[in-house]
This record gives sequence, structure tokens and C-alpha cells, in this order.
Amino acid sequence: MIQMKTNPAPRADRMGARQIYEVLRDQIMARVYGIDGVLPSSRALAGEMGVARSTVTIAYEQLAAEGFIETRHGARPRVARAVVERGRTRVVSRPSARKVRLSAFGNRLLQDPPRWSEPPRGLVANFRYGELAPSDFPVLAWKKAVTAAMARKPERLAYDDPCGALRLRTALQGYLWRSRSVRCEVDQIVVVNGSQQGLDICARLLLDAGDRFVMEDPGYQMARHTFAATGAETIPIPVDVDGLETARLDGVEARLAYVTPSHQYPLGGVMPIGRRHQLLAWARANDAYVIEDDYDSEYRYDTKPIPPLHALEGGGNVIYLGTVSKTLSPTLRIGFLVVPSALRSLIAAAKQIMDRHTPLIEQDALASMLESGAYDGHIRRVRRRNAERQRALLDALRRRFGDRVRIEGTAAGLHIVAWFDDLPQKREDALIKAARAKGVGIYSVSALFVGPRRPRKTVGLVMGYSALEVAQIERGCRLLAQAVAELDRSNRR
Repeated sequence: MIQMKTNPAPRADRMGARQIYEVLRDQIMARVYGIDGVLPSSRALAGEMGVARSTVTIAYEQLAAEGFIETRHGARPRVARAVVERGRTRVVSRPSARKVRLSAFGNRLLQDPPRWSEPPRGLVANFRYGELAPSDFPVLAWKKAVTAAMARKPERLAYDDPCGALRLRTALQGYLWRSRSVRCEVDQIVVVNGSQQGLDICARLLLDAGDRFVMEDPGYQMARHTFAATGAETIPIPVDVDGLETARLDGVEARLAYVTPSHQYPLGGVMPIGRRHQLLAWARANDAYVIEDDYDSEYRYDTKPIPPLHALEGGGNVIYLGTVSKTLSPTLRIGFLVVPSALRSLIAAAKQIMDRHTPLIEQDALASMLESGAYDGHIRRVRRRNAERQRALLDALRRRFGDRVRIEGTAAGLHIVAWFDDLPQKREDALIKAARAKGVGIYSVSALFVGPRRPRKTVGLVMGYSALEVAQIERGCRLLAQAVAELDRSNRR
């Protein structure tokens, strides 16, 4: 009998010839049928599985062709003894002691790899940043756009422009102008697989081992990992309530600076115009590029948008990075770069050797939403919803903690930073563990610092709210308050 780990009696609509073949092959190698045992007849197995006999016959024929079983007319299939014995020998043999030889890039990545962890499930409220509520996704509009894209018969099935579909780049050109005052030519736009690929392309083309790059401290970890993997050295520059402290750039020599001026990640500061001009002057003086990550630009609540660095006079050294991961979904993996004309052909070449181009169906669907106005309408709706979520979070934190909590980064974005000034930093792990035990996911700001300087030696939490409903936010803050109260009692004891 075929047995599956997750389903002892698979339904017929879930099992095809290939699946039956794979299960039988694995069971043969695990010696479920012994060294030369017999398998069920094709008729018996088909009846047991609720599939056509021909489906089982195809699976048996494949097993026989690969030497796993022996068949004779009128007899049940039998396990091929030699195959099982060879498989047993391979299983018990010692692993090779040969050391894997890696490139310099591979060794650097091994020493400081980015960490990915499975998102926790079953929590009452998970305040993890970077996730969106499934209910916010414009299912009908996206489905309509994708269906229309698939219905259009292409002239040919072939690789496309590595810079991205002309239709999407044209639509993005108009969107960037009306939403962010970014003036650019269509040829300056390169569509990438999310902002992360955009960062990777810039790192490979602009940094060598031994070079230096400027990072906000604290700042976006994945950007730092990407740049450091080239062998370049991180130069952390502190941030304050106004973002990167550009005065500290005096005397700093670097090839590249990564900044989030519209909503500093994670502290949320908005870089004032004076600092923006100071940063651009530093870039010109050092012949350096500035990567402007405008990741949260669509979410502004209490302040008017400040023009991005790219839109300012003297912004010729700026590479503008945008994404739909915070507006539509991080699962779509669609982002874009607006690059200086001198870099356009080089970045196109790098994109081509990486993956040819970003998938065309999704590009076409996004272009359709931008052209029709559906994307702008969606942005307005989710901005209102996230403003409501932010208000609910701020009200709940102030109601539960009062003056104990200090909040930063409320002007824009999809997260805030909550500082508990009467809880020492050394209690962060204990608080995170206590909150998780109550079903609340909270995340420390400490991991986002690079240098030794930290503005407060107290507990700081990065709290995302864009994946939660108001009721979850209220309940999550109530349970977080219980966890803090338990920590207080523990400290007194």
C-alpha cells in the first residue's frame, strides 16, 4: 500500500502517475517492501488509490525503466534487489571529508549571511514589519489586469528587453512624475525583481573589495549585507530625528551611500532639504553615488511629501529605487531603478546576465493598473486603511503604557518605533519571549544597528501594523502590556 506522511489515503484528484512513481520509488529505497519484495498489482493499486489502472501502469513502467522493479507478464512487480542494496550502501557510507571550495564572495557571504526565519503562525498579533494584509490586495483589479495580459496573443515567445517592458516603463515614468516629482526619461528606468535585486545590481557594479560605503545607523540590514558581500567596508553614520547626520560625512571617503530620506528605516525621520543638499554635495565631491530607497513614499499621513533627492538640482549622482512590495505585495517581486544615463546600458547588461528580464505577465498587469488609474485608487484606499491602523496602534500604546512609551516615526510609513525608557536594553530578549508566550510577535531595534553608538540604552521595538486589523492591534497591545507587567514584577523580585 502507498502511504504518504501527511495523508495516509491520498485522494485520486491529488495523485497522478508521477506522484505515484515518486512515492513508490522512495518506499523501495527505504526498503518498505524488503530487498526483493513484491508490489501490489496495477489493478489492485489502482482500486486502492481510486485512479485509472493506466495511471498506475505508467508509474510502474517508469520504475521498471529506471531499474527499481522487475516485471514479468502475469506476475506482480518485484523490487530489484541490486538497486536496494546499492541504495543501502550509499546511505551508510560516510560523507565526503572534502572541503568545499568557495569564491571570495562565497566566503564573505558565509561569514556574515543574511538570516531568514519562517514567520510565526497562530499569533494573536504579529507586529512584524514588511507584511501586508491580504485583505488589502486589489484582487479583482489585479485579476482583471493579469487576465487581459494573458489574453493578448504575443507576436512571438521570446526573451524581452532586460530593462523591462516599454509599456510598464512608460507608465512608471508618468506615475513617478505625478506622485513623486521625479523627472526622467523612459530609458533611465530599469525594472527589477524587487528592490533587493536593484541593490544587488548596484553593489556588483559600483563596489569592489576594499571600497567603502556609507550606511545609515541604524539601517536596513539587507542593504548592508548586499554591499558588504562585495568585500566593501561599511561606514556607519548615525541618524537622528531628521535622518542621516550629514555633517558627519565631512572627511569621509566612500564610493556609495545608501539612504532612506523620505522615511528613515527604522527610526522614521524625514531628511530636511538642507541635509539633502549637503548629502548631494558630498556625493559630487567624492564622485560617489547615492542610492535613494524610497520604499515608503506612498504612505504619508501628517506631512507633505518632500521632493526626493533625485528630483533636486545636483541629483545626477542619485540612483532612485522604488518597489510595489509595500503597495501591492512583496510576493510579486517587482521593483524599479531610475538610473543616471551613463549607467543605463551597464545596468541593463547586468540585469540580462542575472535573469534576462522580470516576468512579462506581471509587468503588463502592473502597466495596465497604472494606465487605468486603478493603481492610484488602490494607493488611496490602503493609505486610509493604514492611517487607521497607525492611529489604533498609537492610541492603544498610549492607553496601555502612558508616559512609559516614547514613539518615533509616525509621519509616514508602515511601522513605528516604540521606546520603553524605563526598561533597560538587557531586558529586550526577556520581553520578546514573554510577549511571544502570550501570542504577540515583537521585534527589537537593536539588530538594525551597525556601530557601537545607540541613542538609548533601553528597550526599543520596531512595530509594523500594515498586516493587522484594528481589533488585533488592540488585543496585541493589551497582551504586550501584560508581558511588560510580568517583567516589572520579575525585576522587583
